[in-house]
Amino acid sequence: MTSSHTAAIPVQGADGNTRPTSATPASGGEARHASSGKGGAGSGPPARLDTRDLVVVVLLIISAFVAILNETTMGIAIPHLNADLGLPPELGQWLTSAFMLSMAVIIPITGILLQRFTTRQVYLAAMIAFTVGTLICAIAPGFVVLLAGRVVQALGTGIMLPLLMTTLMNVVPEKNRGLMMGFVGMVISLAPAVGPTVSGIILDNLHWRWVFGLVLPLAIIALVVGAIFMRNLGETRKAPIDVLSIFLSALGFGGAVFGLSQFGSHGGAAEGGDSIGVSPVVLGVTSLVIGVAMLGLFVWRQLALQKRERALLDLRTFRSRNFSIAVVIMAIVALSMFGTLTLLPQYLQNVVQLDSTTSGLVLMPGALLMGVLGPVIGAIYDRVGARVLLVPGTIIIAGSLFCYSMAGAHTPVWMLFAIQTVMSLGLALAFTPLFSSSLGSLEPRLYSHGSASLNTLQQVGGAAGVAVLLAAYSGILHAGEAEGLATPEAGEPAAQAAFFTAFCIALVPVVLAWFVRKPEGTAPIAHGGH
Repeated sequence: MTSSHTAAIPVQGADGNTRPTSATPASGGEARHASSGKGGAGSGPPARLDTRDLVVVVLLIISAFVAILNETTMGIAIPHLNADLGLPPELGQWLTSAFMLSMAVIIPITGILLQRFTTRQVYLAAMIAFTVGTLICAIAPGFVVLLAGRVVQALGTGIMLPLLMTTLMNVVPEKNRGLMMGFVGMVISLAPAVGPTVSGIILDNLHWRWVFGLVLPLAIIALVVGAIFMRNLGETRKAPIDVLSIFLSALGFGGAVFGLSQFGSHGGAAEGGDSIGVSPVVLGVTSLVIGVAMLGLFVWRQLALQKRERALLDLRTFRSRNFSIAVVIMAIVALSMFGTLTLLPQYLQNVVQLDSTTSGLVLMPGALLMGVLGPVIGAIYDRVGARVLLVPGTIIIAGSLFCYSMAGAHTPVWMLFAIQTVMSLGLALAFTPLFSSSLGSLEPRLYSHGSASLNTLQQVGGAAGVAVLLAAYSGILHAGEAEGLATPEAGEPAAQAAFFTAFCIALVPVVLAWFVRKPEGTAPIAHGGH
């Protein structure tokens, strides 16, 4: 970018108020920070969006949509895969658990990868991994190969969203970020809603391999188009990679997500064991304890390394109060969203007795609404800020979950359509302000680290949501079945309890939303120290 401009950059004081200071662009047409980084990490925001940069952003948005669409097709597909491959439920669930585990391992290190390598290199590596993984899954002769393909897919998916958001923050002017983040929010929200619908239709009419067969040509097209049009944005730097930090990050985030997935996959049942003869509760608790301990060591290591600008994940992003609050809200919204989207198919099929296609279609009206509203809400954010959108959005999410907690086996399908559509409106109102206000609160050199932190905690929040809601649902369901109740009768109070749990958790963002503001500029964060 070659534009030049003078900006008033507010500095956030200890009291949380902003005080403008003048900043004059450096020579060469752009305001430069003393520390440069990937994707213009050392650059101030441009005055206008270059057409070539817009092509890159659009390509990244489309690729992210394909990757997330794939991620969300598996919930409904797991029972079909178990039946076709002759897998016990606890083994088949690994196709989801391994994906989440791999995402939790790769996302935290994207902050440093996006500084060391060019936009083109990172994009092509991510799309090649995703495409190869999808191909492996489509032709897998058995469970082991299918599981390996899911892991390779996850490595590509985990890189894509941090790359998209970091690139967007570096090339899109501040005045237009809400609009572009609206498209990102559309991707984040639309793909999880469309995925189960598409998967349900395929599974009711075709073989499960077509779930991957549909995604594969989309991935190939995105890879080919990216190889032609993707270009490098900004600068790279020889950012050091601390091997110990990678090890601690993998054990910490991976252990936490795996432990949570054990509770979610098995409903927290204490009895029995999995395929290796260990109780799921014992395995889950052990993994969580190890994960939390390793996360503590990881944080300690980063606080020490960031004094020398060598941190794998720079935690100075959390010195911004706006960023910290927005990330907490995002993690809880992800908990409610992914937990609900995982629980809904079970509730709709086991309790309401709908088929896979109809269960997926319950999500479709909301998905279409979110697709339409994403950019509109982004444009509104650019004009009025975060709070006007985020407060009603979080209230709508919580209210929708409460309505779900009142639904039962005989709730009319049209009412379920209505509840999910209203909840989708709340999600659309929440995502764009959260993305824009969180990353916009950081100075440019920390965009990649902020994006990695945001996406990591979103992933952990999603895993926690799946664990909490499915544990509540499965525990009550199995207790009712043990008393001789049919699945619909036992599942009704189970689903109501799980959704009410989600409602209670969703009340936290309703309070925190009042404290999120639209950043007026980038608040510099002190070098060194912790």
